[in-house]
Amino acid sequence: MNRKQNNKRRNGINQEEPTHVVKIVLIGDSSVGKTNLLTRFCENEFTSDSMPTIGVEFGSKIVEINEQIIKAQIWDTAGQERFRSVTQVYYRSSIGAFIVYDITNSESFERLDDWVREFKEQSELNAIPMIIGNKCDLEKEREISKEMGENFAKENGLSFIETSAKDGTNVEYAFRTLIEEIYNVLAKKKYEDDPLKIINPHYQKQKKGCC
Repeated sequence: MNRKQNNKRRNGINQEEPTHVVKIVLIGDSSVGKTNLLTRFCENEFTSDSMPTIGVEFGSKIVEINEQIIKAQIWDTAGQERFRSVTQVYYRSSIGAFIVYDITNSESFERLDDWVREFKEQSELNAIPMIIGNKCDLEKEREISKEMGENFAKENGLSFIETSAKDGTNVEYAFRTLIEEIYNVLAKKKYEDDPLKIINPHYQKQKKGCC
């Protein structure tokens, strides 16, 4: 590896220009920890007194999957009903989603059906959602068992994982797993309307000649 290449790899992170971009949304009820999942993944930080998201917040991070440099654009959406018309706009161009509930709040779990249905109705046809049970560090306050989360995900044909934005448990793993799944599905599949432009900003359709 030459000096130029070495300078592009600092602290184990490849700094090269990304070859692919994937857009992911965080959705779910208010106060389930979506914003803290975003900041834990993107900045490795946690704020115990974070304020509810108003509309949409944004973060990004470069990850390397299968020797490809991928930029994950992550949109944190407000869970309050009054922002729904605004946040739904961001579903439509996303290719993946974390649908988040709080394991200490049964109401947030009971609302998963609504969130899953809403995302599937508003998102791209091939978008990939994953169920996240957040705040697994609060075991003594748990209202929703891990088995309940697993069963819900299985019934809906979705992936599932429990996380803790506070101590970082499974956060990096969850994001990398979803990003890799998105990349693998889109990279292998052929679409009619040039779907690779969804994940590859450098992709340009080759125009056929007139003859």
